[in-house]
Amino acid sequence: MHTKMTQISNIMVEYPYKRSLKITNVFKNMKKFNKVSVLVLFFAFVFYFSLPANLFAAGPAGVNLGSAGNFVILAKTGISTTGSTAVIGDIGVSPVAATAITGFALTLPAAGSFSTSALVTGKVYAPGYADPTPANVTAAVGDMQTAYTDAMGRTNPTATELGAGNIGGLTIAPGLYKWSTGVMIPTDVTLSGGANDVWVFQIAQNLSVSSATKIILSGGAQASNVFWAVAGQTTIGTTAVFNGNILDQTAVVLNTGASLNGRALAQTAVTLDSNAVTMPNYIAQVVPPAQTYVPPAISGSNSSSISGNSNNFSTNTNTTATLYNFGNSTLKNGSKGNAVMDLQRFLNAKLNLGLAVDGEMGPKTIFVVKQWQKENGLVVDGLVGSLTKAKMNADINN
Repeated sequence: MHTKMTQISNIMVEYPYKRSLKITNVFKNMKKFNKVSVLVLFFAFVFYFSLPANLFAAGPAGVNLGSAGNFVILAKTGISTTGSTAVIGDIGVSPVAATAITGFALTLPAAGSFSTSALVTGKVYAPGYADPTPANVTAAVGDMQTAYTDAMGRTNPTATELGAGNIGGLTIAPGLYKWSTGVMIPTDVTLSGGANDVWVFQIAQNLSVSSATKIILSGGAQASNVFWAVAGQTTIGTTAVFNGNILDQTAVVLNTGASLNGRALAQTAVTLDSNAVTMPNYIAQVVPPAQTYVPPAISGSNSSSISGNSNNFSTNTNTTATLYNFGNSTLKNGSKGNAVMDLQRFLNAKLNLGLAVDGEMGPKTIFVVKQWQKENGLVVDGLVGSLTKAKMNADINN
């Protein structure tokens, strides 16, 4: 009897201990599990955000422009302009010679590998220039043709014959779009998508954009991710606004006052007429503008007080100098004079886009004004009125 009671007592003592031990092991395993879960989640988080952003982009893969992407305008048979055209980015031709680049008043240094123009914020390249330019422009034209073939050869389109060739008024999501005809854009069309999304348009005949019509980008869409592959001629109407890279098997024509934010890559010629053409994300390689020196007011009498050598002056450091005078009237297209010169100096100091300080408010100055207005949250109209002037004056010492 005593032995049985002892066994029962031992069991009663042992059972709670084993039960407690099992519970302790469960908690230990849970802690291990939680640590593993946290580590898995952490590495998944790091992996996700280390992936290229364009991996999650909507639409097809972007078209690789190769070295043709270094040019805002590239053509095989010529580039011509009339009027006050403003080009931001490099331009080039091949195999035709530089003589086929007309209206730009090119300046070529002796033994230079590129020429310059007052109409171009960038460089101008042609086969007859010094090495390595001939090989580079030949390669760029080859890459342009390869890019066109790639864009035109894409399969499995998102839609075919959208709008029966008339896409005016439509809002178009990222994707691959194909037409066996030409495409007309008589009214504004919107490309709506994110910053990494891609649009590729395959057009078997001509692309025609009506006057005063806009290709609008919304939702963060970028002109650099839009590709218009056109077998016929691309014509952008008077004062129209076009976004995207044009890969044209024939010619690209911009009518008077039209603007292009993208590239014109043509297998024949590009024709301009008082246009603004800008390569997306172009960074001008120009010498920073010289700083404007404004003499400080001299303390004491009106005469200079000189001590020691002639470089030492006693000055009143409390004097505030006005660096720029934008005048009293609104500066707009066609304005001329000292106020416009000060405006151009101000824009050079702030944006460093190499504006010619010539006192004339033309398309190039207006384009840079719009860039500054956009960066400063103003209405982007290219007019330098009271609000824009007030913002510029506030920005002078920043």
